[in-house]
Amino acid sequence: MKSHTAYLTFNTSERCAIVHITPQVEAELARSGIKEGLCLVNAMHITSSVFVNDNESGLHRDFLEWVEKLAPYDAHGYKHNLTGEDNGDAHLKRTVMGREVVVAVTAGQLDFGPWERIFYGEFDGRRRKRVLVKIIGE
Repeated sequence: MKSHTAYLTFNTSERCAIVHITPQVEAELARSGIKEGLCLVNAMHITSSVFVNDNESGLHRDFLEWVEKLAPYDAHGYKHNLTGEDNGDAHLKRTVMGREVVVAVTAGQLDFGPWERIFYGEFDGRRRKRVLVKIIGE
């Protein structure tokens, strides 16, 4: 069994954003040479997310508006923020949107269903954050 590890770095200009990262993950899969296996894509920060969904900008705005309604930004309204942080909402948003995805690799390609793509969700942006890509297989 082979493995390949890579780290993608993101620094969004907005506090909250959704970034399509399928092309970067596909590039890492090509570099790996793995034809059959699994690809893990994992947000390595507790205020960001990785998820699979449709690459449609209206849906992305819906996601951002929805999580903002669930956990609105409030610099003082969360117990977590009593520790000197102002991102209690971002922790909650990440929990709702998810930490990682695993996608099957078949014949050297990410084995998606119709319309599925991989996204990075940022909920406390404007600084560098990493995403792990770990591919294992033959």
